[in-house]
Amino acid sequence: MRIPNPDDLRPDEAVLVISVAAELSGLHAQTLRTYDRLGLVIPERTRGGGRRYTLRDVALLREVQRLSQDEGINLAGIKLIIELREQLEEARAALSEARSELRSMYEAAQRAERATSRTGLSAPSGARGELVHVPRSTQVVLWRPRNERGKD
Repeated sequence: MRIPNPDDLRPDEAVLVISVAAELSGLHAQTLRTYDRLGLVIPERTRGGGRRYTLRDVALLREVQRLSQDEGINLAGIKLIIELREQLEEARAALSEARSELRSMYEAAQRAERATSRTGLSAPSGARGELVHVPRSTQVVLWRPRNERGKD
């Protein structure tokens, strides 16, 4: 069997069968099955149930082996490390998205402020384009259309 050139694959392309992933990671195929069963490195599956690994999975397999052999961390600890890394990446992505959204909102507010100043419309007295804290109210207000007010 010909092992594909890793340079020809995308990192998330699940095309590697277990024997190729084992060869690329330097591990035995049974070790990959064990890691899958323990939830350490979970490959995608074909309709028939065959495992398909990505280059990212192979890199993770190598990292699991390094943490186990070189650092002496047990598999439960490695699983926790992997889960925490995934959570960290998700948090970083969410933070990046929030920063981008905040930047867009800030730019939109600046555009609105410039448009207001160009049209000669004035902002409310004392407003200087700042964010102002508005205390929350615990009051409940019932809104009714004008034609229904006072009919009670």
